[in-house]
Amino acid sequence: MQVLEVPTPVLGCGMILVRNYFSLISAGTESSTVNAARKSLIGKAKERPQQVKQVLDVLVQQGPVQTYRAVMKKLDAWSPLGYSCAGEVISVASDISDFSIGDFVACGGLTAAHAEVVAVPVNLCVKLDIREKINVKGERLKNIDEHLKAAAFNTLGAIAMQGVRQADLRLGESCAVIGLGLIGQLSALLLMAGGIRVIGIDVDEQVVHIAGQHCADLAIARDTAGIDEQVASFTGGLGADAVIITAGTDSLDPVNFAGQICRKKGKVVIVGNVPTGFDRDPYYYRKELDLRMSCSYGPGRYDSAYEEKGMDYPAAYVRWTEKRNMEAFQELIHSGKIKLDYLTTHEFNLEEAPQAYDIILQKKEHYLGILIRYDTQKPIESGRVKIRPSDAAGKVGIAFIGAGSYAQSHLLPNLHKSKDVSLIGVMTSSGTSSRSVTERFGFEFCTSDVKDILGESRKEGLDSRLRGNANIKGSNSKGINTVFIATRHDSHAGYVLKALETGKHVFVEKPLCLTEDELESIRFAYQNNAQHLMVGFNRRFSPLTVMLKEKFGDGPMSMICRVNAGKIPQDSWIQDMATGGGRIIGEACHFIDLLTFINGSLPISVYAQALPDPHHLNDTITVTLTYSNGSIGTISYFSNGPKSLPKEYIEIYSAGSAGIIRDFKEIEITGAQKTIRKKLWSQDKGQKRMVQSFIEAILQGGTTPIAFDDIYMVTLTTFKILESLRTGQSVKI
Repeated sequence: MQVLEVPTPVLGCGMILVRNYFSLISAGTESSTVNAARKSLIGKAKERPQQVKQVLDVLVQQGPVQTYRAVMKKLDAWSPLGYSCAGEVISVASDISDFSIGDFVACGGLTAAHAEVVAVPVNLCVKLDIREKINVKGERLKNIDEHLKAAAFNTLGAIAMQGVRQADLRLGESCAVIGLGLIGQLSALLLMAGGIRVIGIDVDEQVVHIAGQHCADLAIARDTAGIDEQVASFTGGLGADAVIITAGTDSLDPVNFAGQICRKKGKVVIVGNVPTGFDRDPYYYRKELDLRMSCSYGPGRYDSAYEEKGMDYPAAYVRWTEKRNMEAFQELIHSGKIKLDYLTTHEFNLEEAPQAYDIILQKKEHYLGILIRYDTQKPIESGRVKIRPSDAAGKVGIAFIGAGSYAQSHLLPNLHKSKDVSLIGVMTSSGTSSRSVTERFGFEFCTSDVKDILGESRKEGLDSRLRGNANIKGSNSKGINTVFIATRHDSHAGYVLKALETGKHVFVEKPLCLTEDELESIRFAYQNNAQHLMVGFNRRFSPLTVMLKEKFGDGPMSMICRVNAGKIPQDSWIQDMATGGGRIIGEACHFIDLLTFINGSLPISVYAQALPDPHHLNDTITVTLTYSNGSIGTISYFSNGPKSLPKEYIEIYSAGSAGIIRDFKEIEITGAQKTIRKKLWSQDKGQKRMVQSFIEAILQGGTTPIAFDDIYMVTLTTFKILESLRTGQSVKI
C-alpha cells in the first residue's frame, strides 16, 4: 500500500470533477481487499477459485506466455481504494447542466476513491444544501467541514437505506439489526428516524454499548444468555417484524439466528457479506419467512446505462434509485434527523492513510468511521506525472492513448525501447492505470491531458483542412511522433483525426471508427497527411496465415471462416452500438480483413443473415462476401457455441488445393501430391509481428504494412453488413 501521485482522472461525458475534502474508509469491504492483496499467490488462488479456472482456460487456449501476461497485468496494477467521499466541484462535462463549479457534493461508487481529485458519473453524486462561508481572515468556517465530514458517509448511508427499504417496515414496528459496525449503526439510525423500534445485536460488546447510547432501543451482545427471550419480551412475544443482517462473517449463525428471532411471516434482509445456507427447519419453513437480498445502494446499481450514461429511471415506476437513496440520506443529515458525529472515531491526512488500514487490519484499537482528510489549500497539479528521466529522442517516439487489457497483453509487451525507439507517454481515463502501465513498461510519464500526447493542431491548419487544403501539419508533442490508440471504440475516430492533424503516425486498435461519416473524415485526413495509419488487424500477420498466403498466392478462391465467438452479455459496452459498435463492427472486421488479405483483392458485395434474437445483438450471423478477383468467402460468426470448441477455423480452396488453419495453432495444406502439416507450440495470432512491422515501416520509411485501401474497404464492409441485415438484400460495397 502506497500513497501515489497519479494523473488527475479524465473528465468524460456525463461526469463531474470533484476536489475531495473528506473520504470515508469502508472498513469491511476495504480491509477484505487489502487482506487479499497481501496474501501469497496460493492464498489469492484459494480465495478466488473462479479466477483460477479462468487462468487455466487461458493457458489451454493461448499458451503460457499470454497466460503469464494476463495474470501479471492484474497482479502488477495499482488498484485504488475507497468509494465514498465529499467535496467541491471543480469542473463539469459539457453535457452536464445539473451541477456547477463550486457546488458541494457527496459521491459514491468505485470512482469516488481516496484521492485528491475524482471524476464521478452524474448519477453517482448528489448536490449538498450547504454554502461555503469565509470569515474576515479568509479562512473557511469549521461548520462547512463538519457538514462535509458527515456527507462523506454517503455511500454507506445509501447501502444502509436500501437495506431498510427492503425490510419494508411500518411506523411502530420492530427491527433487529445483526452486526453493529458502520453500516449496522447507520441502518439503526435510519430505522429510528422512521419510527421503528430497534434491536441491535453484535458479538462485540463495545459496539453494542455504543448502539445502546445512540441508535438502538435494545442493544444486546450475541452471547448474552437468554437473548432470544429478551427479543421476545421487547416485541411483546411476537418476534421482530424484520431482521437486517449487516454483519460480515463466514458463519451461518447470523442468518439462522435471524430466523429464530423474526416473527412469523416476517422478513430477513441480507445486507452484509454472510453465507445464506440457512437451516430450513424449524424457523424459515415453519414461520414462512421472507428472505431478501439488498443490492448495494439500490436500483441502478450495476446498470451501466444508469451509472455510466446517466439514464435515470422514472420516479413513478422506480421511486428509490441509488441516487435518490443518497439524496434522502443527505437530507436526513441536513435536517438533523440523524446525527453521525459519534461514528467518526479517527481522522487521518491522506499521507497518513496507511496507518488507518493498520488499525483496521491489526485491530490495534476500537474504530467505527475512519475519515481521510485532504489539503484543500494545496494547488491542484497538472495531469502529468513524471516517472523516469527522459532519454535521448529516438526516431520513433511512442505514446499510448488507452492501455487496457488487450494493449497490456498484446501491444505493449511487443514494444522494446532502443536507441531508435523511445517510450514516452501514457494516457488512460484512470490515473492509477496510467501509472501502472507507465511503470510496468518503462514509459517516461503518465498524463490525463491529451495535449501532452498529441500537442495542439494549429487553428489555421484545422481551418485549412476544413477548406480542403492539403499538406496540413502540426507540431510533434515532446518527441512523440507515433501514437497507439487503444481506447473504447467510440473514441477511436476522434483520436485518429487529432493524431493525423498533428502529424503523428497512428496505430489504432480495431475498429477504425463506428460510422461511415467518421470513415470519410479519416480518409480525407489521411490523404492530406503523409503519415502511417494502421489498424490492428493482426491475424494477417500470423505465421500460419503468411504460410497459407504463400502457398495459394492471389487469385480466385473459395474461403470459409468459422468463428466460435462465445457470448458477450447484452449490457457489455461492446454490445452498445454507440460505445462499442456491436460485434460486427467491433470484432467481425478481423475476419473480413483476414479473407481480404488471403485472396489478395477487395470485397465488392456482401449479404448477411442473423439468427433471430430478441435483443437484436446480431452476433450470430453468416456473411457472404464476393471479391473483385472473383473470390467468394463466408464468415460464420456464432455466439451460441460451446467454449470447449476451438474459437477460429479457416478453410481455403483453390485450384485443386485446400488449406486449413485451426485456431492459429495448426495448419494443414493439401494438394494433388502431398499434405503439409505444421503445429505451433502455442497460439500465434500475429500481434508481435504486426507491431514490429509497423515500427519497422516508420524507421525504414517503407509503406504501411496494411494498405489504406484494405483498411477503408474492410471497415466499410462492416457497415454494409448492418445494411444488409436491415434490408435483407445483397449490398454493393
